[in-house]
Amino acid sequence: MAKPPLPGPLSTARRVAEIQPFEVMDVLSRAHALEAQGRRVVHMEIGEPDFTAPAPVVEAGVRALRDGATAYTATLGLPALREAVAKHYQERFKARAGADRIAITAGASGGLLTVAALYVDANDEVLVPDPGYPGYRHFVRAFEGVARPLPVGAAENFQPTLDMVQAAWSARTKGLILGSPSNPTGTLIDSAELHRIAAYIAEKGGVLIVDEIYQGLVYGAEPATALGLPGEVVIVNSFSKYFCMTGWRLGWVVLPPRAVRGFEKLAQHLFISAPAAAQHAAVAAFSPESISILEDRRRQFAARRDFLVPALSRAGLAIPAEPRGAFYVYADCGRDSKAFARDLLESEGVAATPGVDFGSNRTERYVRFAYTRSMADIEEAAARIARFCR
Repeated sequence: MAKPPLPGPLSTARRVAEIQPFEVMDVLSRAHALEAQGRRVVHMEIGEPDFTAPAPVVEAGVRALRDGATAYTATLGLPALREAVAKHYQERFKARAGADRIAITAGASGGLLTVAALYVDANDEVLVPDPGYPGYRHFVRAFEGVARPLPVGAAENFQPTLDMVQAAWSARTKGLILGSPSNPTGTLIDSAELHRIAAYIAEKGGVLIVDEIYQGLVYGAEPATALGLPGEVVIVNSFSKYFCMTGWRLGWVVLPPRAVRGFEKLAQHLFISAPAAAQHAAVAAFSPESISILEDRRRQFAARRDFLVPALSRAGLAIPAEPRGAFYVYADCGRDSKAFARDLLESEGVAATPGVDFGSNRTERYVRFAYTRSMADIEEAAARIARFCR
């Protein structure tokens, strides 16, 4: 009697094949390999501040560890931290959000992932800017939705417009995700245009998800928030960028009142609670001492931007939209960006991110430079880039 055939290797879910890897991680790996060979590399590829958390935050975190404050917290977060976030909106932006609408999350990524689980059903379409942060489309895909790209360009400051949203909206559209300031372009959306978009989405019964994780890092203007816009609006923020707490893995979401319980149920299973010690530490992030330190750092980021943008332009790279926030410059290199980034790293030891990480709308011509290094490093990198471009 013939033996039944052995089963083949187990295949993973189809979504895995549709999630693209980060090109920037390949750049980082090669940069580390060059450093291991003794090469000096200026890292401008990773979107992580070179500053550590302010001293009051570190001290509060150490105190929490010593006091044994390391058990699970409530899923929505420490009451003291939720209250501190609510007070921050009131004092900094004159915007009201009750602490009962605020959920503390395991980073902004944990927040975005849970928001996607909250709103996206199979085959729902969610509009996302292209170029834009790749997590938007991948989180939508993870929950069997369809991320529909909005091709944004320099003419629109690399931000969605109402006309774009109206033209793309269909019976399957559930909402829009956008970031302001944006990754990778550092551009801001016009507040009046955002209000018009919010009103249209509210009329359509959809959800507007606004990623404000670079909110505090705005130059030449005051930071703003989408809190208070009409309709179903969800705001995602983080302690990683402005607050310089990347590895603490802490963020927050501001939810419509009716969505809080659903978010809480999902978060209970997806990540239980955000890291306890990090939450205790983050309360101190809003202290006057911490804010003074962070505002000084914002001025340093502005000075770096003000040096780097004209330096790249002199080197022959086109910057079609002024970066007014975050810590990125999105530059047109005039040729294949993967080859440009590879050759720049190999010949001059400057690491940059190929634009293809951020979508498919002419991204193969762009590279992203992160000014998350000291001014001395940025000056050195600019000289190397100029030599390379010559």
